[in-house]
Amino acid sequence: QVQLAESGGGLVQAGDSLRLSCAASGRTVSYYTMGWFRQAPGKEREFVARINWRTSRTYYADSVKGQFTISRDNAKNLVYLQMNSLKPEDTADYYCAADTVGGAQTTDFGSWGQGIQVVVSS
Repeated sequence: QVQLAESGGGLVQAGDSLRLSCAASGRTVSYYTMGWFRQAPGKEREFVARINWRTSRTYYADSVKGQFTISRDNAKNLVYLQMNSLKPEDTADYYCAADTVGGAQTTDFGSWGQGIQVVVSS
């Protein structure tokens, strides 16, 4: 299994940008599909984005398409989530996830980070 640690969260104002990072250890992420999920207070954890390990093809939730960008640096074992034009509704705990397959459901990922908080004030 791979260990994941998120960083880069915090409190920002609406319209600001933020970049989350996910550092992987234990195994190289080159062979893992990496994903980002988020969980707002009182809501279920939802898919945000993922990047396929083999093709580097990216997938996004409709709610963040054109606003967020997922990328990876296999040499550094890092995955990023660039978030632009942030809105108060983007406020949530953001989680990094990894799996050899991956998908759009939480059950599609076997490894998870502890999560990091992002708060967007209006």
